[in-house]
Amino acid sequence: MTNKAFDVVVVGGGPGGYIAAIRAAQLGLSAACIDDWKSGAGGPALGGTCTNIGCIPSKALLQSSENFEQAGHHFADHGIDVGALKLDLKKLLARKDAIVKQNNDGIAYLFKKNKVAFFHGTGSFVKAVDGGYEIAVAGAASETLTARHVVVATGSSPRQLPGAAFDEDRIVSNDGALRIPAVPKTLGVVGSGVIGLEMGSVWRRLGAEVTILEALPSLLPMADEAVAKEALRAFGRQGLKLQFGVRIGEVKATKKGVSVAYTDAKGAAATLEVERLIVSIGRVPHTAGLNPAAVGLKLDERGAVVVDDECRTNLAGVWAIGDVVRGPMLAHKAEEEGVAVAERIAGQHGHVDFNTIPWVIYTSPEIAWVGQTEAQAKAAGRAVRTGQFPFKANGRARALGDTTGFVKFVADAASDEILGVHVIGPLASELIAEAVVAMSFKASSEDIARICHAHPSLSEATREAALAVDKRTLNL
Repeated sequence: MTNKAFDVVVVGGGPGGYIAAIRAAQLGLSAACIDDWKSGAGGPALGGTCTNIGCIPSKALLQSSENFEQAGHHFADHGIDVGALKLDLKKLLARKDAIVKQNNDGIAYLFKKNKVAFFHGTGSFVKAVDGGYEIAVAGAASETLTARHVVVATGSSPRQLPGAAFDEDRIVSNDGALRIPAVPKTLGVVGSGVIGLEMGSVWRRLGAEVTILEALPSLLPMADEAVAKEALRAFGRQGLKLQFGVRIGEVKATKKGVSVAYTDAKGAAATLEVERLIVSIGRVPHTAGLNPAAVGLKLDERGAVVVDDECRTNLAGVWAIGDVVRGPMLAHKAEEEGVAVAERIAGQHGHVDFNTIPWVIYTSPEIAWVGQTEAQAKAAGRAVRTGQFPFKANGRARALGDTTGFVKFVADAASDEILGVHVIGPLASELIAEAVVAMSFKASSEDIARICHAHPSLSEATREAALAVDKRTLNL
């Protein structure tokens, strides 16, 4: 056992954690990161949930499944005949795993490049010491570290459905949903949030009959109402079966499948019989093994680490970021907090604007937004003007053969400041970046309307939606 001292020790190597460690090192601080993720071979697998069983592998599967659907249903529109279509699921999943490993290895390289010390194992508080804290690393080799500052970045875990524990075979979390060994004929999904919609879309495209059961009365209540309605229509056309206002009862798993008893929105009892069931009803802060009680680190009733607006905990020198604290559980939100905390430790003025953090759902159509919905702005007492432009009137979208959806602006009626931008359609995940930049600089819809956008491009729909705020679209 060795004892090593650092300026900063980060517990957790996900997007928030590894970015915090790298930024601290860039600022001249001695930095270490502790992470316990393991690869299939048992070695380190940096990147946390996002890289290993979240953002990265799910996007790989979404792309592969989208290609499969395009080849099977849309290539003919382009005059391309692919003949008999065949799915090699084993190869498809192997490609996903290879992409994950590339990201794992990339983070390890960044640690070496920036001289961040890495310790593979579980990090836990031992005690407070003069000028800092003692952290134990339980792994292949036991270590004891001391740090002036500790950044808790331990992420989150999938919430289990009561009475239906994950076996990652028949009843699966986001982890098991990424490695189903054969396309099921029938697939159930409990929860129509980001994970439920994305993974449901993957397996529907590959041939499964997918039914999504949602407790809430409508789809995507956090999105703008117009976007949610458009998404519901699009998913319905694709063949996703969605039921809302559902109350889940007994869930039984057997060797052949899963039986889900539920009550529908009208109070009628029903049963869903499927080969496999994805449960995606949210995530909970992950602090298992951290031993917060050893130093008196305060957690809230959800198990999240309590922090202030600058990610400071109740303990001097202890910070927390990402999914383990308040706010949206988004990888890029964690990254922003990681950078800000490292800069604050170094005496700088790190900043995160929670009002300009974008949300993205990588379904087809993609869904993305930043800022307030129309309803939120009105509820906050703002008089607003809105502008909307459909992709069916956009030349590039027509050329792509994907004209579903629109861009919508919400602007202050008096000042014209952009309060929110909402996109559903092709490459919404990329288009939303312009809106984030605009809102970060307090731009008005007129500012976007006056900026030249390349033709033909999807971004022209953004400009046209900005023009629509003043009822002067040029192509509709």
